[in-house]
Amino acid sequence: MKNNRWYIYQKERFPLLMYIPMILAFSFSAISYSSILRGGGINPWSVVVSFITSLTFFMLLRIADEHKDYGEDCEFRPYRAVPRGLVKLKELFYIGAALIMIQLICALFFNVRLLFALAVLWIYYACMTKEFFISSWLKKHLFVYMFSHMIIMPLLDMYAAACDFLPYGGYAFAVRMIWFVLSSFFDGIVIEVCRKVRAPEDEETGVATYSVLWGRHRAIAVVLGSMALSLISTGVATSRIGGFHIAVPVLGAAFVLCAIPMLRYGKNPTGKNAKLLEPISGIWTIIDYTSLGILPLIFLPR
Repeated sequence: MKNNRWYIYQKERFPLLMYIPMILAFSFSAISYSSILRGGGINPWSVVVSFITSLTFFMLLRIADEHKDYGEDCEFRPYRAVPRGLVKLKELFYIGAALIMIQLICALFFNVRLLFALAVLWIYYACMTKEFFISSWLKKHLFVYMFSHMIIMPLLDMYAAACDFLPYGGYAFAVRMIWFVLSSFFDGIVIEVCRKVRAPEDEETGVATYSVLWGRHRAIAVVLGSMALSLISTGVATSRIGGFHIAVPVLGAAFVLCAIPMLRYGKNPTGKNAKLLEPISGIWTIIDYTSLGILPLIFLPR
């Protein structure tokens, strides 16, 4: 298995050991929070559909990146999986088409009204693959680039939650999910920035990282600011279901623990300290989703 090229590809470009727990927390938390908010139980199939769609959608985002970045990768990062010939873009295209079919089948199987939300996701995804038709301008304005790509997070959140609330009502319920969605949006920023922050000796020519374009101190400030806004959003979201006293102490402690290695990188930007930031961002995200939907489900009286 370790010599299988697809195993190697996922390990390098879409490590399932990291993504599956994070996406499971993401999708289940959306279902759980929605169910608590509407005062009902959880349909196990809603969790399955939410998880499968979320996981396959994050895979689609990786496939889109492989196609968008192919030219730059060949020039500046020939060691990556596609430029070095481990897998081919055509193979990834067919996998992407299969993933879209899986999403379609899940929606049709579970609730046909999900097709509207799925269509919104697909349209936005299609625009992302084309860099909203302003690729050159976006690459010169990295903050706008990041913001435009992070919009996919609240859209995917709404889809995941709709797997719960749609069978019991309509899309009007989505308004009640706003604070949950905001928390997820800021978590997306944390992950996005942390995966593009490096030590000075690891920076590469032609590779746009936040540590180069913003400087490491500003990049860490954005991460910590986003974590703080996520914490506030989670506090408001959980206060609406009576779980503030459960979620905020846990997430507050996580904030302090996760901030320590980030501040350490800001002070001493070694390769070792920089490599800790991406897994730390994943840990933060898992704890936030756990605080939003899973801990209240366990500890709140039903």
